[in-house]
Order: sequence, then C-alpha cells, then structure tokens
Amino acid sequence: MDGPARWELLFADLEAQLAAQEQAERDGAVAELTRAEHASIPLADRLRAALGAPLTLELRDGEAVQGVVRRTAAAWVLLEGRGAGGRVEHLVPLAAVTGVTGLGRAAVASMARTDALGLGTVLRGLQRDRARVVVRTAAGQAVGRLARVGKDHLDLEETDRVPARLRVVPFAALLRVSQT
Repeated sequence: MDGPARWELLFADLEAQLAAQEQAERDGAVAELTRAEHASIPLADRLRAALGAPLTLELRDGEAVQGVVRRTAAAWVLLEGRGAGGRVEHLVPLAAVTGVTGLGRAAVASMARTDALGLGTVLRGLQRDRARVVVRTAAGQAVGRLARVGKDHLDLEETDRVPARLRVVPFAALLRVSQT
C-alpha cells in the first residue's frame, strides 16, 4: 500500500473513532436527560394518564384495592371498583400506596385546578352528602358517616355500633375511605 492510501485509511479510521465517540456521548446525554425527566414525574401524573384504566393499588397494610381510575390529584386517587353490594368508590391517599400494578409508563401533567384539591376538601364533600363510608386504617376499619373534617383529621360517627361512638382518625393513618 502506497503512502497516500495509507494516510487515507488512517484518517478514515480516526474519523470513524471520533464519530463513534460522539455518538456514545450523545447517547449518554440523552439517557441522562431521560433519567432527569423521569425523576421529575410525580406518581399522580402517572395515575392521571391511567384515567379510565383498571389497576391495583397495594396499601401499607397489605390490602390490594382494585378498580378503575376515576380521578386523581396530587395527594389522592379515586378508584371505582366492585364490592358485594355493587359499585364501590375508594378514595386512597397516595401516601398509603406502597405499589401499583397495571400502570403504564405514560404521564399526564396536572391541567385542572381541581387536581390540587386536598384530601380534606374531598372528604368534606362526603361529609356534606352524609355518605355512608368505610374508613380503613392499619388498625382495621370502621363504618359510619363523617361528622367533621379538620385540617389533618376526620371525625367518624360509627353508626353501625351500639351505642354509636365518635372515632377521630388522623389523615396520616388513612389507607382508604370507601363509599358504597
């Protein structure tokens, strides 16, 4: 092989190495940007992308709550499921969720002002409607009507007990509030 051809091969090899190195750097930058984007996505946005889809929420006490996602907010998700008496709605604080199955990779950012509604606001709606609810905590569950909803707790009138009694439940202890 003569001199000019050898130089051409050398430069072609160097160009190929540089191109491969640049591609590897681009791939690494894209991967890093993707990881950074994923790190900024809250669970509520992933749940919002699953509106109308069935999934299962695993709660801190090991209970699995199944249902179709009806609404979600920064602090809670509302599932519609089936129970012995028919349709059941489960209001689940996201802090009570230890795992989700059936959730896709998509995310939808919050667009509605109602997405910022806190747990207390939704619970006050149930209180206003005098809805019969099942309140579940790690200690068990109680049935009744919401008598009061404070900033960080609720008062449940346990109407299925004789005599009826009032139970105060901190929001931090809630696993779900279900309405039949």
